[in-house]
Formats: sequence, C-alpha cells, structure tokens
Amino acid sequence: MIAMLSGKLRLREPGRLIIATGGVGYELFVPLSTYYRMPSVGADVELEIRQVVREDASLLYGFASSPEKQAFDLLMGIQHVGPKLALAILSVLAPKDLVSAISHEDVERIDAVPGVGAKVAERIVRELRDKIGGVNLTAAVRTDGASMNGHVPGGSMIDDAVSALINLGYKPAEAKRAVDAVDGFEESAGLESLIRKSLAIILGEK
Repeated sequence: MIAMLSGKLRLREPGRLIIATGGVGYELFVPLSTYYRMPSVGADVELEIRQVVREDASLLYGFASSPEKQAFDLLMGIQHVGPKLALAILSVLAPKDLVSAISHEDVERIDAVPGVGAKVAERIVRELRDKIGGVNLTAAVRTDGASMNGHVPGGSMIDDAVSALINLGYKPAEAKRAVDAVDGFEESAGLESLIRKSLAIILGEK
C-alpha cells in the first residue's frame, strides 16, 4: 500500500492533483483543505496517502497533514460514508472543526455538508465521539512549496471557486449563485478566501 508520495506537482485543480515521480504520474483525490495548501504547478510536494482498493479500481487519496488522513480513516469506518463523502466533509470541516462538532454533538453542522444527511451525521457523532481523541491536531503540514493563495494559472478565480463547490456536491446553479453573492471580494484575497466565503453563504442558507 502507498503511504506517502513525493514528487513534482503536475496538475492542481479543486479536489484533484497529479504528482509525477519516477517517471509516473499519480492521480490523487484531495479535500479542499489540502488543495488550498498546494504550491504552483512544477513545485515539489509531499503528501500522505491513503490507498483505497476496490474491485474495479485502486484510488489514491492525498492529505497535506496527518490529522486530515486520520480523520479520513475514521470517517471511512462509518456506514454509508465512502471516500467521496469523507473528502466532502473534510473540505467543509477542517479536522479541528470536525472534532469540535463531534465533541459538542453538533449534528446540524455535519449535516450541512452536501450528501451527508441527518442519519449519517448522527451516526458520525455517535460512533466517533469516543475515537476523536486519537486525532493529532498538531501534526505538521506535509508540503514543500509555499501555499498558493490565488487561482490556478490561466483560469478564472470565479470559475475555480464554482468548480470547487460543484466538486463538493453542490448543484452548479447553487454554486454559481453563492460565489456571485460574495460582496466586495478582492481577487488579492485569494481563491481559498472566495471558496470559504461562498461556503459560508450556502451553509447560512441551509
């Protein structure tokens, strides 16, 4: 099983990376929290990996920090939570926020993530409240380049933000409406800020 991967970042888009090492390009699916921390294409990166083997595929999920990987593993142990939904949860709730929501039995905060639903949110709280103490929230972030706070070169920051929200499971119209609703946004604030403000608008509407 692949546990760690380091190499050149060849593709960087919300929810998906390609890292080249040893003449091979590895496709990784990542939460937005990891995507935010990625440097520009061409930089060296190192990510923790969870390899998930299915009957029809072997997929790689990448994480910039140990807490993200630990939280992903815990979520994957919950019935009806697969890799895509686990990444969506970690894209909306950083590990410390997830730990806080579970500790305070804040089912609504977890339920606000697209695709979760009240029953699954309740199951996450019930089954993980005695396990979240094992998540080391002080672990170092595993990237070698400076974080890229702007958008992907050659792309529109608005389009990138909409794409990120769609990857989380929001409908295209809902995602576009939320991004357009961000008031007084300055492009210099960066893509991460735009996505977070857009998420706040969507979650505030729920």
